[in-house]
Amino acid sequence: MRYLPIDNQLFVQNRQRLAPLLKSKSLVVVNANDIMPTNADGTMVFRQNNDLFYLTGVDQEETRLVLFPEHPDPKFREVLFLRETSELIEIWEGHKLTKAEAEQVTGIPQKQIYWTHQFEQIFGQMVFEAEFIYLNTNEHTRAGVEVQTRDARYIDAFRQKYPLHHLERLAPLMHYLRAIKQPQELPLIQTAIDITDKMFRRLLGFIKPGVWEYEIEAEMMHEFLRNRSRGAAYTPIIASGANACVLHYIDNSQQCQDGDVILLDIGAEYANYNADMTRSIPVNGRFTARQRAVYDAVLRVMKEATQMLRPGNLWDEYHREVGKVMESELIGLGLLDRTEVANQDPDAPLYKKYFMHGTSHFLGLDVHDVGNKYRRMEPGMVFTVEPGIYIREEKLGIRLENNVLITESGNIDLMANIPLEADEIEEMMN
Repeated sequence: MRYLPIDNQLFVQNRQRLAPLLKSKSLVVVNANDIMPTNADGTMVFRQNNDLFYLTGVDQEETRLVLFPEHPDPKFREVLFLRETSELIEIWEGHKLTKAEAEQVTGIPQKQIYWTHQFEQIFGQMVFEAEFIYLNTNEHTRAGVEVQTRDARYIDAFRQKYPLHHLERLAPLMHYLRAIKQPQELPLIQTAIDITDKMFRRLLGFIKPGVWEYEIEAEMMHEFLRNRSRGAAYTPIIASGANACVLHYIDNSQQCQDGDVILLDIGAEYANYNADMTRSIPVNGRFTARQRAVYDAVLRVMKEATQMLRPGNLWDEYHREVGKVMESELIGLGLLDRTEVANQDPDAPLYKKYFMHGTSHFLGLDVHDVGNKYRRMEPGMVFTVEPGIYIREEKLGIRLENNVLITESGNIDLMANIPLEADEIEEMMN
């Protein structure tokens, strides 16, 4: 892996934190992600299942973790299965984890690590002592899963082979655990953010009228890769002019024109953890008066929203309060009428015409990380803050986004060192 070794106590403690959440006499099975095909004999780059990574630190295909905290035999309480390597695999694909290396990564003793082809033999010595079996599914509220996953195939296979066991959902437990970042996770997120910072400063000296959006993407990737990142945490949005009013614009194919503002929604990945940053900057290095007015309005909303991220607050209430702040700013910009706002349908607020997405989401191993919006905000949660104003008739879209850690005494802006104020942006570009 490109990233530096991670203290395996993170993964040991994550497994320890999961155990008390299970019912008595429970067994857990977590599978690696598939390697997805493209065409012919091509494949996509492998990306590990985040729950498996969270519990083991293993970043390798064909891996399986089985946990059974109450098994009578201690050697069956944590068992890891790895793909067995060979000289042929070593020649064609490169090095795979040995059992000794896997022990260093996971903290699972080597005597409890087996090859994947031994799974049925070992699992048969475990499963009949269990009453409840926790299996994994993708329960993200925004997920649209059309391809059957390895986890889904395993659920089908398990039901056929062991029809009398009681199946339980692992996902809610993982969502609960992963929402609170552990002390060892925060430096990994911060490293992704620091790489993003370096990248953005590089772009401030590169962007000018006439460059193409894809050239900016190339500069971005150069800085990511040279800093141990695997690349972008998500498909980058590099949207100049009217493109910035398309929320998920990813073509990145247009030339940047003098007088336009370019919206950059780009963040680095590091050790499977993610940064998520958005900046909007003038292509020629100077905002017009109107662009500056809209920019400052978005920035004020961002600052107020950031202060609302504190322990005890609820997701929906937070977004309603941010909406009120945005209404005031849009009235000030002449985009909304105060009287019409006072008489609006509360279920269809008028500000949604210019600010149609949410302000915050969980951040971590997933860019839109798992968590429950009905759970009150707690110390250790990391959120984005990303208000925006999109004026299609003016071909102007401005969004600003930072990543914020909630603490007992308030919150910490993890991107506080990345240029944000309009004057600072202009100064660095000129």
